[in-house]
Amino acid sequence: MLVLFCRYLFQFRVSNSVTINQSRKLKMKLLILGANGFIGSNLIAHIVANKPDWHITALDIATDKLGDLLNHRNVGFLKADMRESRHWIEDQVKQTDVVLPLVAIATPATYVSNPIAVFELDFEANLAVVRDCVKYKKRLLFPSTSEVYGMSDDLPYDEEESRLVTGPIHKQRWIYSCSKQMMDRVIYAYGARGDLQFTLFRPFNWMGPKLDNVWSNTGKSSRVVSQFLSDIFHNRDIQIVGDGAQRRCFLYIDDAIEAMMRIIENKNGCADSQIFNIGYPKNEASIMQLAEQLLATVKAYPEYKGTTTQIRTTTADEYYGKGYQDVGRRVPSIKKAQNILGWNPETDFATSLKKTVDYYISIKPSS
Repeated sequence: MLVLFCRYLFQFRVSNSVTINQSRKLKMKLLILGANGFIGSNLIAHIVANKPDWHITALDIATDKLGDLLNHRNVGFLKADMRESRHWIEDQVKQTDVVLPLVAIATPATYVSNPIAVFELDFEANLAVVRDCVKYKKRLLFPSTSEVYGMSDDLPYDEEESRLVTGPIHKQRWIYSCSKQMMDRVIYAYGARGDLQFTLFRPFNWMGPKLDNVWSNTGKSSRVVSQFLSDIFHNRDIQIVGDGAQRRCFLYIDDAIEAMMRIIENKNGCADSQIFNIGYPKNEASIMQLAEQLLATVKAYPEYKGTTTQIRTTTADEYYGKGYQDVGRRVPSIKKAQNILGWNPETDFATSLKKTVDYYISIKPSS
């Protein structure tokens, strides 16, 4: 029996339609908003490859990271802005099992240059989706962020006990942290009242394929790994804000997706009402070390051996503007994810960088 998945045929293209054989019913239906982003595109690729009985309904304003995934029989996709698709999103929430609103502005340069846009998208637009989940009793998996810990010195960061500390109002870079923290608190409050089944997960510097478009010569728009790679590939100097002693913990995307899959599968309800740090404390490095190792990794390729890229330092005001403020160190505790999900990251720092560089060089546009 053929079932036409799409009720909105005039605007919603379902690749090859969705054919459901009576003997093979789909076991999980996911709604992924922000499907073309770093997390969404990698998550969809993993599900398509490993979960043939799951169905994904997806939305994004772009499709460049999804490629042939759009043609898969279990993927339905709408190209649209979530802020202009409220009725469609609400209707899809009704029909799904798990909702993942992954849409967010997550680039520090934008926190300073356009803080209102960050608030409007990261909080206001996503709040409507959260309320849809409450209304229709749907399970919500929401991406929090390591940024919610702000400048907390409670290292390592504990999901249950660490203080969430941010800077003064004129340091507008904290609007992202505050927007995400407020969303965490709203979601938790709905859950505590018994109105929402949820899980919050907090990424700590995930890296890997499809992070950003490093081949676009756009300047200061990317996250740190892809920004440095873009600088190297375009023979620009890498600019380190401050002295480069700031320390972060980096996690390869394959390990991150494994954690997400365990959260989605939610065996015996283990992830319900939980907050998980998803990071790799053993992959801690300073920003200066990151720049040096990325440069060395790229230079190992013959075609980049002669790159002229140098590493130099600059001030936060010069690079981001007066609204920026940095954090000295961020280290997650991952004991909850280890104990509750049975998850352990495996990809070391050097391997993570090498695999990331390999991917970007493999997709280099022809000149």
